[in-house]
Amino acid sequence: MHGPSFAKKPPYWIVAFCVIVALLSEAVARAGWLQGLETAYGDLSFRLAGQRTQVSHVALVELDDQTLAMHPDDPLVFWTPHFARALQVLRTVEARVIGLDFLFSASPEHWFGKISGQDSQVARSFDRSFRQEIASGRVVLGGMQSGAEPLLPAADYLAVLPEFAIERFVGATDLVMDSDGILRRMRALAPGAPLAADDGVRLLPFSLLLALQASGQANDAASWRFGNREFRRDSVPWPLAWAGPPGTVPRLPLRRLLAKDAESDPEVRALKDKVVIIGVAYGGSNDVHLTPYGHGLFASQWMRGPEIQAQAVDALLAGRFVEVLPNGGRALLIGVILLLGAAGWQRLAVGRGVLLLLVLLAVIAVGGHVAHRQWLVVPVAQAQFAALLLFLTIYALRFTSGERDRDRVRRMFSRYVSKDVVARLLESDETPVLGGEAVRITVLFSDIRGFTTISERLSPEEVVEMLNRWLAAACTAVQKEGGSVDKFIGDAIMAEFGAPLHCEDHARRALRAAIALRDAAIEMASWMKERFAGRDLPDFGIGVGIHSGRAVVGNIGAPERMEYTAIGDTVNLASRLEGATRTLNCTVAASRAAVDEAGPGIITGDSQTIAVKGREAPVEVLAVLGIADH
Repeated sequence: MHGPSFAKKPPYWIVAFCVIVALLSEAVARAGWLQGLETAYGDLSFRLAGQRTQVSHVALVELDDQTLAMHPDDPLVFWTPHFARALQVLRTVEARVIGLDFLFSASPEHWFGKISGQDSQVARSFDRSFRQEIASGRVVLGGMQSGAEPLLPAADYLAVLPEFAIERFVGATDLVMDSDGILRRMRALAPGAPLAADDGVRLLPFSLLLALQASGQANDAASWRFGNREFRRDSVPWPLAWAGPPGTVPRLPLRRLLAKDAESDPEVRALKDKVVIIGVAYGGSNDVHLTPYGHGLFASQWMRGPEIQAQAVDALLAGRFVEVLPNGGRALLIGVILLLGAAGWQRLAVGRGVLLLLVLLAVIAVGGHVAHRQWLVVPVAQAQFAALLLFLTIYALRFTSGERDRDRVRRMFSRYVSKDVVARLLESDETPVLGGEAVRITVLFSDIRGFTTISERLSPEEVVEMLNRWLAAACTAVQKEGGSVDKFIGDAIMAEFGAPLHCEDHARRALRAAIALRDAAIEMASWMKERFAGRDLPDFGIGVGIHSGRAVVGNIGAPERMEYTAIGDTVNLASRLEGATRTLNCTVAASRAAVDEAGPGIITGDSQTIAVKGREAPVEVLAVLGIADH
């Protein structure tokens, strides 16, 4: 039986409820309250995935400690001839574009000029080979633009740039950090560079400028395209599609390019058509940063600036981008999750509901990671928040409204049925209908034979004592079989089987209860003889009538006084069958309908057909002697 419980809300009500929760989760997400958790999920996905793809467009040439040891007496500012040699080798092997991730803010020739005079041969020629490589148009120099006025390489190097195109051959090596100090994003214009056209220099990020040079796109174009993405100078920063953790980008030490036979080195020749970034990798360098791969609960792993630049270049040239699930897809995803959750939570007990919540949260997290492996960001935190919010709301409603119904059911039936039946009723999805519904049940009527005579020969107190003892035993027998004691009518008992908790074997249960009543009556007779010895009382005995059929069951009565009971022809017939026990000379009399519905194993005696007032067809009544499994 199903009443007006939360579990029985109509489908449109549940859908509307899920929509409200989805809108709330969207509002919370748009307010930015879940951004930290979304970011943490994205970082975790990168760390769990490890190396995502091979870097094929970029390579690193590193100035490491072993390379520095080749010229231990030369300060780094005087390494320009060595860099020139490396640039010459890279040009010879046909590297596509070369990036120098250094800020050459001072020229060694300038220092030599101060020491030896401007006319000295060293001051005029020390950097000649380096300037020639810069003038080739194959080299992008590093600068910085932390503000409107950028920090540029020395004027000696700017002067030899083709067409003095600073913005074409100088890129800002500044990196964009999130508020937590983690590098996750790229941008189309260096930090601090003004958007508006003016006489100032507006540097592009070093990595973007290298990618533009490699793809043949002009730095001053209105927009640029990589893969399926179009970018403008005012484009918002976009998540970097990391190829992998530190060490993912192929690399060579700078000393390999400084060797005499460098041009014939297979690994050097493999740099053909690649973007090559020359950067520092020696101990003590402070050009290191935290990335999604480099922070966690137990350790921090730093990534060098040149490798970050290289990964950014490779992502652009490969057309590899982290896509965000569009609004429609996000709404569909959260809607499906909420509907699945609501389908379970509106019915499940708290323990199983919590288990479903944990499973759902885990599925969302795993699904988010799987999607992230395909470069798709789904709102994991938002979906989990929506699921948690729906879970808490549903169970709050169930415990505020549904629990009131459960308490009412508990109070209503605890007097009539066993605690086990009440517990099973509350655990099930069945709630008694407060208005009544037609169901198939078995009704049992029992009364005491000769009760009038017994009452005349006992005091009122003794009659109450006798009735209490018998009715207690009778209730135990009925409730043991899952029956519901409907009411006491003087010495008579009315009980139903199959309501309020539905069961298929209600007829068999009723017959077993009747046999138990018969046995209890025998014990009661012995007690009566001992308790009231010498009072000339008739032998204690009972009659039990049983019939199966449809009846209206529910809360019936007036608004001021209602009780849970059964009414109908089935009830009336069961009460009349109790009287047939006298003519059949038996304790239990059941209709043919009840015996047939009880199934095999019912032991019967005499039978008779009786006419019942109000029924056209006669009723076959059988004496029930026992049950084979009793």
